[in-house]
Amino acid sequence: MDNQQHRTDPTAVVEDDGTEIRARISAQLVERIRAEIHAAGGLLPFDRFMDLALYAPGLGYYMAGAVKLGAEGDFVTAPEISPLFGRCLAVQCAEVLQQTGGGDLLELGAGTGALAVQVLETLEQLGVLPQRYRILELSPDLQSRQRALILERIPHLAPRCDWLTKLPTGLRGLVLANEVLDAMPIHRFRSGEHGSVGELFVAERGGALTEVVAPVRSPGLAEAVAALHAEGLARTAGYRSEINLRLGPWLDALGASLDAGLVLLIDYGYTRRTYYQPDRTMGTLMCHLRHQSRDDPYREIGLQDITAHVDFTAVAEAGAAARLDLAGFTTQAHFLVGCGIDRFLADSPDTVDLALGAKQLLLPSAMGERFKVLGLSRRLEGTQCGFSVRDLRDRL
Repeated sequence: MDNQQHRTDPTAVVEDDGTEIRARISAQLVERIRAEIHAAGGLLPFDRFMDLALYAPGLGYYMAGAVKLGAEGDFVTAPEISPLFGRCLAVQCAEVLQQTGGGDLLELGAGTGALAVQVLETLEQLGVLPQRYRILELSPDLQSRQRALILERIPHLAPRCDWLTKLPTGLRGLVLANEVLDAMPIHRFRSGEHGSVGELFVAERGGALTEVVAPVRSPGLAEAVAALHAEGLARTAGYRSEINLRLGPWLDALGASLDAGLVLLIDYGYTRRTYYQPDRTMGTLMCHLRHQSRDDPYREIGLQDITAHVDFTAVAEAGAAARLDLAGFTTQAHFLVGCGIDRFLADSPDTVDLALGAKQLLLPSAMGERFKVLGLSRRLEGTQCGFSVRDLRDRL
């Protein structure tokens, strides 16, 4: 068993931003995690730790009610940066709704509700409104924020919106998942000598949470890492990284839900060979608090976001296993150009303000190339507009 040098006080809270209530919630969450560590025999798989840190009811980062997104939160997403993002996605939505003869839109993890507002406003202008705009949101707090924003900005379209607790059946239309995959709990591993594999667990030592490496316990992890090794990836002794073992079941469920239409997955990530390139020896796990990136997931537990980049090759493979067609793969910049971002800029009276946001969405040094868009479809024909400028499927 190998102890990692992450030994931090999990209840420590930054005083200039942490209220007494937030500190108390964090402490309660840490006690919940400690209890699970002890119930698991002293070693808790990292995916379960991340699940609790983000989604424990009433305690996790996304479930406890603090502001997460925007200038007052910990990070911003594309819809908060510029309304151009949602307007462009609406063009793709309109194309799919016309191909499916109408239907619904389903947004997974709708954040502040800004994307829903932008998409619905633009679809109304285009004359291609969905029958329903459905939102699957785990966080009660975010649900309330989404409802409030929709009622404030587009009250006449609010009756088309509803909130779900599970995936619907027989869905026709389009599924939007913007920055959803990066927040899925992941397993972490370390490659050892002669192709051996260790799993990263969370343990408690001296009252603090710490990482340890021990023999693999999680089903499927050893086989998944062995498959990487067989491709010549992540083989160096000491190489640490992560794998999303929940991706396959998640896409299986999504595929079973979709009767006809398109799934758009938008996130930061890489193709597999880039993800597990030799010099990325510590993986991609990152935390976000007050717009600062950090690499210690055991600080201010429940008060900071925990994310990992997306292996888009794995997404494409899981989509195929779920009997979904690979409709396209491209950068966010090329996708938005294909959806007509230049036309929206040219037609807008506030071009200067929109141009600033457009730079953040399009520039390679910002979100333009770091974020990718992958489409999975069923019973759709032809190339979708978002993938018409540059299709990178051959790189997966």
